[in-house]
Amino acid sequence: MTNTEPEHAKRFAIATLGCKVNQFETADMIEQLQSDGWQLVSFSAEADLYLINSCTVTARSDAESRRLIRRARRANPNARVVATGCYAQVAPMDLQALPELNLVLGNEEKHELVLHLEQGKHQITDLTSLKASGPLRLTSFSEHTRAFLQIQNGCETGCSYCIVPIARGPSRSVPPKEVAEAVSRLVASGHQEVVLTGIHMGAYGLDLSPRNSLTELVQLLEEQNAIPRLRLGSIEPNELTDQLLALFKDSTQLCHHLHIPLQSGSDSVLQRMGRSYDTGFYGNRIATAAQLFPDAFIAADLIAGFPGETEQEFAETCAFVASLPLADLHVFPYSIRPGTRAAAMPGHLKPTVIKERAEQLRTLATEKRSAFQQQFIGKSLQVLGQRHNPANGLMTGLSRNYLEVCYPATPSLLNHEVTVHVDYLHNNYLHGICEGV
Repeated sequence: MTNTEPEHAKRFAIATLGCKVNQFETADMIEQLQSDGWQLVSFSAEADLYLINSCTVTARSDAESRRLIRRARRANPNARVVATGCYAQVAPMDLQALPELNLVLGNEEKHELVLHLEQGKHQITDLTSLKASGPLRLTSFSEHTRAFLQIQNGCETGCSYCIVPIARGPSRSVPPKEVAEAVSRLVASGHQEVVLTGIHMGAYGLDLSPRNSLTELVQLLEEQNAIPRLRLGSIEPNELTDQLLALFKDSTQLCHHLHIPLQSGSDSVLQRMGRSYDTGFYGNRIATAAQLFPDAFIAADLIAGFPGETEQEFAETCAFVASLPLADLHVFPYSIRPGTRAAAMPGHLKPTVIKERAEQLRTLATEKRSAFQQQFIGKSLQVLGQRHNPANGLMTGLSRNYLEVCYPATPSLLNHEVTVHVDYLHNNYLHGICEGV
């Protein structure tokens, strides 16, 4: 009798860098591979295939992608190592030159990942002529409670510092009916919250026929009443309309959480950046939102050390941001992106100056987040359980207004929304007790 050891399932590992759109596309690629018989393992484990879903928004993200590629090759010298995502889309020849890498695939190739793996050829689709979005096949998500859903891709605004239009192509929207059906599938898989994401989400529907809008899509999902909690990704300030704000105010599903990019608090810098608003307009939009729903978690993006940024302009940014009712700041040190207008601008700052300014803004962010959190001590929040720690019996969950809250609970309350009375703030987490459980 011959003993034959069964062949193990093909194992794959995936690392994701960058935005929520990349996270959604990673979830889609995971489903594709699992449907083809692959088994997902940790990126630190030995695998037959390592997939790096890259980001190229900064030089640091490029470097991190290369580090992950080298790490994958060390983990298994015989594995296939594949790079996709925005770095692969923008600089495929740079990646193809890496000896550790087997295959480079562009962003559009993610939709037919298994086919391209079988073909084994580098493939980067020219995105400039694309007119339609990719398919929304996703039925589940790696998180048990929340799922990201990409409703739009691409951007045509042309900010002077941004490489994204090259990496993602023109704006393309998923038809409203497909979005609604995708939300229903995610709800059927047990998700209690869906986060709508896009590269330029405020442009949603402008490319469709008939034209649509983000406000109309949200209204459709409200009427469908399928999802308990609906959260929106980043929205440009000039697309945060009164109609959309009114939906936030009246909705029982829309989470009071806004991410509104600012980039600079100096009008002269905003002009050089190619942004389509000034600080007066931005401040009005934020003040209006905060007045309509004072519990809203409002976050902003900022770029520190843009070319030519003077000390006075940076001081204007700090003063303006300090005056706003913001709960957090996402700070990005300026990074030269070849091919952008900003890369050719005069007055590039020394890295030490950029780093110092970024740290100053991050300190301001920490202060703002703490001040916002403290407003809810002694109050009650609706919290969705996400992680349970058996060692201390604490559940960590996310409130509708994007605050992380810890509370004693049994594992049975995972993926359940409960009311938590907040007692104190510790180590950047609110702590409290469940009410009525």
